[in-house]
Amino acid sequence: MNTPKIIAEIGCNHKGDMQIAKEMIQTAALFCKADVVKFQKRNNKELLSEQEYSTPHPNPENSYGETYGAHREFLEFSLQQHEQLKSWCEEFGTVYSTSVWDVTSAKEIASLNPKLIKIPSACNLNKALLEYLCGNFSGEIHLSFGMTTREEEEQIVSFFESKNRNKDVVLYSCTSGYPVPFEDICLLEISRLKQNFGERVKAIGFSGHHLGIAVDSAAVALGAEWIERHFTLDRTWKGTDHAASLEPDGMRKLVRDCRAVAKALTYKKHEILEIESVQRNKLKKNQVKW
Repeated sequence: MNTPKIIAEIGCNHKGDMQIAKEMIQTAALFCKADVVKFQKRNNKELLSEQEYSTPHPNPENSYGETYGAHREFLEFSLQQHEQLKSWCEEFGTVYSTSVWDVTSAKEIASLNPKLIKIPSACNLNKALLEYLCGNFSGEIHLSFGMTTREEEEQIVSFFESKNRNKDVVLYSCTSGYPVPFEDICLLEISRLKQNFGERVKAIGFSGHHLGIAVDSAAVALGAEWIERHFTLDRTWKGTDHAASLEPDGMRKLVRDCRAVAKALTYKKHEILEIESVQRNKLKKNQVKW
C-alpha cells in the first residue's frame, strides 16, 4: 500500500495566538514528522444566526469571549495570517492545509492555492461550498463522513462525479464526538467505504477523535491512506478540542507506528526470504523429500 499521510490538525488549538501556531507547526513538522498541518477557517457571521452569535458559550470555562460569536472570532485568523501560516509550513518542510466551513472561507483559502482543502463533516452537505471548490480550486478536496447517512454519502460522491472531480477527492471515515469511545469508532467503516467508493475517489482516510494511538495503526491496516488527528501542545489547555488531541510525543509515535504498519503490509516477495535463508540453513534440520 501507499505510505499513509498523517495530518496534524491544529484547528483552533493555537488559542488565537500566532506564535503558538508557529511553535505547533514547527513541532508537528520537525519533531512529529507529520506530513500535513491543518487549521480551520470560518466566517462566523455567515455560519451563525444572530441568536447563536450572541448566546454565551455552552461551556463557559472553555470560552475566549463573552458570547459564542466573540469566542469564535477570538480564535479566527485572517487570510493574511493564514498566508503566514502557509509560509511557516513551507519553511519547516510540511504541507499547509485548512478546513473551510463556508463559501467565504473557501474563497479565501483557495486563493492561497494549498495542496488540499478539507470539508468537515458538519459542512459536507453544503452544496454551494462543494460547488465553489469544484469550480474554483484545482487541488485535492478532502471530506469527512461523520454524522452522514449512507444515502447522503452516495449523493456526495455522485455530485463530485458529476463535476468530474471525484478523482481529486479523499473521503474520511469519521465518528463526530470529542472524545469518541472505542466502541463508537467503528473502524470497519473504512472497509465499507473502500468497497463502495474506493474505485470512485482518489483515496479513503480516517479522521479520529479518540484517545490514544492504537486505533490509528489498525486503520492503516484496513486500508486508510490518510490519518487525521487533532494536535495540541498541552491537553490541559482551555478549549473544547484539546482533550481529544494528541500532544507532541503521542503524535510522533502515531506517525512512527502508522508508517511501520504500512511498511509491513506486504506479501513475501519469495517463498523463502533472504533473511530467512540463513536461519533455514541453520535451524531447519532433518529435511526430507515428501
